[in-house]
Amino acid sequence: MARYTGPKTKIARKFGEAIFGDDKSFEKRNYPPGQHGNTRRRGKKSEYAIQLQEKQKAKYTYGVLERQFRNMFEKATRSTGITGEVLLQLCESRLDNVVFRMGIAPSRRSARQLVGHRHITVNGELVNIPSYNVQPGDKIAVRQKSKSLDAIQNALANANHVYEWITWNNDSREGTFVAVPTRIQIPENINEQFIVELYSK
Repeated sequence: MARYTGPKTKIARKFGEAIFGDDKSFEKRNYPPGQHGNTRRRGKKSEYAIQLQEKQKAKYTYGVLERQFRNMFEKATRSTGITGEVLLQLCESRLDNVVFRMGIAPSRRSARQLVGHRHITVNGELVNIPSYNVQPGDKIAVRQKSKSLDAIQNALANANHVYEWITWNNDSREGTFVAVPTRIQIPENINEQFIVELYSK
């Protein structure tokens, strides 16, 4: 199963923000990577460079590779609504992202692993496909045998985010994907219009 497995802090420094979550290493060196670090003079970025960087940021944030991301963009283009907003909504509706938002895992990368290792059910059925598209009304739960896993218990104990489009019952270890979030509800700092402009060239 293809996915990015390289250094996370280096990518976060490239974009100038901790896109993978809390990162002490990023806080220490909050400047672009490279031999000369923060002293290197960097010229003004071209329009294409800005658009490309925004697309790369979105891909790394959601843990999606180029072909998957392109397919999602084409699906968003065919859908009714604003293409950029629909694209982010498709990213938010991925099962690994929903597991992360519910607090079952501390990061999207670990959420992907939980799904792949068959710890998560959707409407009572085991689903091990991280890119599975969750629909409004779907019930996401931790498999009965996996409820005592330390990784899941620690993640839930430290979860402190509440999202309007998701409900979570900590006692039953089950949540509901109530609705597809609107753009204003999605907290990620991504300018989706740049991505649309890039793919539309």
